Amino acid sequence: MQNVSPSPLRLACAGMIAMAVAMGIGRFVYTPILPGMMEELGLSAAEAGWIASANYLGYLLGALAAAGGWAHGHERRLVLAGLGGTALLCALMGLTESVAAFLGIRFLAGLASAFVMVFMASIVFSHLSLARRDDLQAMHFGGVGLGIAVSAALMGVLLADHAGWAAGWFWSAALALCGFVAVMLLAPVGPAGNGADRREPPLPKDRALARIILAYGLFGFGYVVTATFLIAIVRQGGGSRTFEAMVWLVTGLTGIFSVWLWHQVANRIGLYGAYVASCLVEAVGVAASVALGGHIGPLVGGALLGVTFIAATALGLQAGRLLAPLALRRLFALMTASFGVGQIIGPIVAGYLAEWTGSFFVPSMLAGAVLVASALIVWSVRRPRVVAA
Repeated sequence: MQNVSPSPLRLACAGMIAMAVAMGIGRFVYTPILPGMMEELGLSAAEAGWIASANYLGYLLGALAAAGGWAHGHERRLVLAGLGGTALLCALMGLTESVAAFLGIRFLAGLASAFVMVFMASIVFSHLSLARRDDLQAMHFGGVGLGIAVSAALMGVLLADHAGWAAGWFWSAALALCGFVAVMLLAPVGPAGNGADRREPPLPKDRALARIILAYGLFGFGYVVTATFLIAIVRQGGGSRTFEAMVWLVTGLTGIFSVWLWHQVANRIGLYGAYVASCLVEAVGVAASVALGGHIGPLVGGALLGVTFIAATALGLQAGRLLAPLALRRLFALMTASFGVGQIIGPIVAGYLAEWTGSFFVPSMLAGAVLVASALIVWSVRRPRVVAA
């Protein structure tokens, strides 16, 4: 018996929960738990950077693998495997104190996140397109911010109870397991349409496209420094544990509606202009997180990070799509590779610079400069009044 396609809103909710688990928890819960790991386990900033980069390497390889056609027809099973794997890997993080084990676990978590991101998008977006409800895509992407906000609230409760870093991973695993069950119930179908994949043409040899791909890699470097070390910056500045949770909560809450917000901006100033503006706004936040004293710096940094990084990721892909509309899978793989290399290198460089200088000021300023460079490159290839899809 064939499954009847669920309502578009139901599938968008499933996508939102899947993104909350795979990205908001699976990838980014490391940020609020990291300071406790550094403090209780004696991890250095360089070691913390390597662990973060292992996750991003797994994400890169997972996204590249998922861009192929081997998984056709198995998307839903792979989504559920990724969500279940995220829950298991979070639990395993709390059961070890070995840096080598952390590297392996976070690498696998990156693979799981990538599979959920790619295959859940193929399910949700295909059904939304069929129902002509592409407006609900912003709800799907908002799951990243939702996951960050939920994990921040969880960390606030655990910190109030004086729980250790391992408890953060165990409770994150429990949240991920709940998300797994919710997605299994809300999304009983695979992608709409089961026709065979068509062979794509090669990517066009276009200097503008090459610049977009380069800019996207620079964005990966620029955003990830603050996304990885923001709470470590708060702790280094003497902020309370409650304030750490508050900063991460602000990051998540501003991220929930960021894609919808920047879509409105793109409709007014064009897609390229919106990408440029989002990078510049984020650069201000990255600099503010270390340049402004007291509580205001991290709060501004967290808010501007949340309101930009999810949307800029989507805007960058849309900008590339305009230049290679017939080779989307190849384009997705190449842009993901560029972005992935940037976010792999970012935490390593930032970790060593922080260890060398004694603070995250220099690496954060470098990240802000890289974001400005990304904006300038895209501005140089902008097209007049191109709006978001």
